[in-house]
Amino acid sequence: MDRFDAMQAFARVVETGSFTKAAETLHMSKTSVTQLVQQLEARLRVRLLNRTTRKVNVTADGAAYYERVIRVLADVDDAETSLSDASTSPRGRLRVDVPSPLATMILVPALPAFHARYPDIQLDMGVSDRMVDIIGENVDCVVRGGELTDLSLMARHVGDLQLGVHAAPSYLARAGTPMHPRELEDTHHRIVGLHWARTGKTMPYAMHLGSESITVQGRYVLSVDDGNAYLAAGLAGMGVLGLPDYMAKAHLARGELVQLFENWRMDPMPLYVAFPPNRHVSAKLRVFIDWVLELMAQHAPVVGP
Repeated sequence: MDRFDAMQAFARVVETGSFTKAAETLHMSKTSVTQLVQQLEARLRVRLLNRTTRKVNVTADGAAYYERVIRVLADVDDAETSLSDASTSPRGRLRVDVPSPLATMILVPALPAFHARYPDIQLDMGVSDRMVDIIGENVDCVVRGGELTDLSLMARHVGDLQLGVHAAPSYLARAGTPMHPRELEDTHHRIVGLHWARTGKTMPYAMHLGSESITVQGRYVLSVDDGNAYLAAGLAGMGVLGLPDYMAKAHLARGELVQLFENWRMDPMPLYVAFPPNRHVSAKLRVFIDWVLELMAQHAPVVGP
């Protein structure tokens, strides 16, 4: 038995709650992972996991052992990255998931500079606006806007997206220009809905002017769960959009969008890089987070705690 492989297999089973998922993330067979954990338990003479047909639970001894194991694995990773030039030149595969508009407009265009700085990092970038199971899908980190709902994750606040309400000239020519946000709830106005795939709920517009605060839901004929599709629908005149400034800027300059309710304000949307708890933050992940922070300082700097 390779003790390091066994500890790694055990830690991944604890994190994913499944031998099958652990095997997938480690690119091993389920049989191999099961045998490694069984051999580890035999060596320690302690049951680490309780197994049923439906799920795997860690025992009290297993939970205590897991806390020690992740520190050992982290120390091994630090020892390897400290050799030669690995500490100054991080290397290896990094799995990240980012929102589609952020990838298209900010991150991907800046990647040549990142690659020039860190040529030995291989990025596997998922581009989506869906909710990602970070541990189950073995993702190193996700970049997401809005308040974090999974409080078990560790997170770094990397930016604040300034928001505004916009519409295409073709929409305004057809429906008229609303002068107050409440008009978006009139029968002749439409928004483009942006909904979370998991819940199906569309995001409302929370706006304030002085002491007046309102929340507008609006009506829609189209709702999507992808930021690029959301922008495309607005540009096509399908309805009013609530957009971060970085998404609207170029289209405003070209006259493809018109800003509405300029005296009204929407609270900035915080942007986070989130990653699994109890998972060692490797050198390659640290430099990626720092790079995202550098980029957002140019496009949407942090303005609040």
